[in-house]
Amino acid sequence: MDRSQQNTHAKLMTRDIHRLRPSPTEANCFSLGCISWVSRVETVGTIVSRDMAEKFLKFSIDDGTGCVTCIMWLNQLTSPYFSRFDSSTILLHSRTARRQARDIRIGAVARVRGRVGLYRGDMQITATNVVIERDPNAEILHWLECVRLSRNCYRIQS
Repeated sequence: MDRSQQNTHAKLMTRDIHRLRPSPTEANCFSLGCISWVSRVETVGTIVSRDMAEKFLKFSIDDGTGCVTCIMWLNQLTSPYFSRFDSSTILLHSRTARRQARDIRIGAVARVRGRVGLYRGDMQITATNVVIERDPNAEILHWLECVRLSRNCYRIQS
């Protein structure tokens, strides 16, 4: 198995995120094209839905090829998962997530990075980083980069 893309954020269009196939042998690893495997992705699109809960923010990104659901966890201070980290690290993660969640608004163009996974049969991104784009060309530039990478690196068949 070629793991060249597994620990990097593969730049993908939503259409390609939904085309990912889970690995039969490894958890949280997905087939991309002919030879690559990914677990992390980056996409850029317009935020079209936003649902805030106590422990997480769920939102959807539309890049023109489809929508993908993203989830950002906001329970770093109470989650047992984070208890293994240093308290200052947990506090930093919590503040960063809350600040990013505050900036996520319907209609904004955002760059989302995170782990890709299946949730109830649908692809979902567990966001680790969300940046609201100020450049009006950010989405188009992302599309062009995705096309170039899909041909030259990922070998995605259209």
